[in-house]
Amino acid sequence: MTATIIDGKAVAARIRADLTLEVAALREKTGRVPGLATVLVGENPASQAYVSSKRKACAEIGVESFGHELPASISQADLEALVRDLSANPAIDGILVQLPLPAGLDEEAVLSTISLEKDVDGFHPINIGRLNMKGRPPLFVPCTPLGCLTLLESVGVPISGADAVVVGRSNIVGIPMAALLRNHDATVTVCHSRTRDLPARVRQADIVVAAIGRPQMIRGDWLKPGAVVIDVGINRIEDASKKSGSRLVGDVAFDEAKEVASAITPVPGGVGPMTIAMLLQNTVTGFKRTHGLA
Repeated sequence: MTATIIDGKAVAARIRADLTLEVAALREKTGRVPGLATVLVGENPASQAYVSSKRKACAEIGVESFGHELPASISQADLEALVRDLSANPAIDGILVQLPLPAGLDEEAVLSTISLEKDVDGFHPINIGRLNMKGRPPLFVPCTPLGCLTLLESVGVPISGADAVVVGRSNIVGIPMAALLRNHDATVTVCHSRTRDLPARVRQADIVVAAIGRPQMIRGDWLKPGAVVIDVGINRIEDASKKSGSRLVGDVAFDEAKEVASAITPVPGGVGPMTIAMLLQNTVTGFKRTHGLA
């Protein structure tokens, strides 16, 4: 068996093309376009790259972006005051505070300051709480888990009744991913670094979502034949054959896994492009909701 490669770049491109048309139609109807505010604190190179790519994506589909780049020395009070001001600004429909924040700043307090109606990252405690409750849908679902779900749906994976294993329990991916799969009627097991006999747990799964942050940890012989694998991991490892001396890999040993799985996402080119596409989608949804068009 050789797995179908789930092309996240292609799926994301289709979503962004649709959003471009939708934003143009919203401009025609309302006289304005959705606005996304990004807040970057400190000079973490990875965070700078992520924010730059998000602002570029906004420009490409016609969403207005408002960038705020702040020193790592900013006080908690000043950061929360900025977020409150952004929440009150009617030109802004979504607020993204790039994580992680520098040491000494309380991420949870900052995220709680974001207006619930502008929490396009889906990290507000109330949105996360609603995601984990029956009959209480959140206003926004976190972008990476939503992107993973969209990729599963893009290749027609049956989720209802499936056994799913999420490897990783972060607030950004693992916990909301498990809730999202459960809300789609999968039977979900959340595994982590202290799970006993992790390979045996993974081997039971019809759907595996790997988000543990360890390069190529999940091996091909951990998988049930025919399983669908969504690899969220982005890890840089040494590779002397590359000009840069390194390459990106996921949390799954791709070359092994593709011989066992029925479908799998690559790294790069799988989940990564979907995260930004879902952020744009959430921002457009927030705009529509504000204007009574959702």
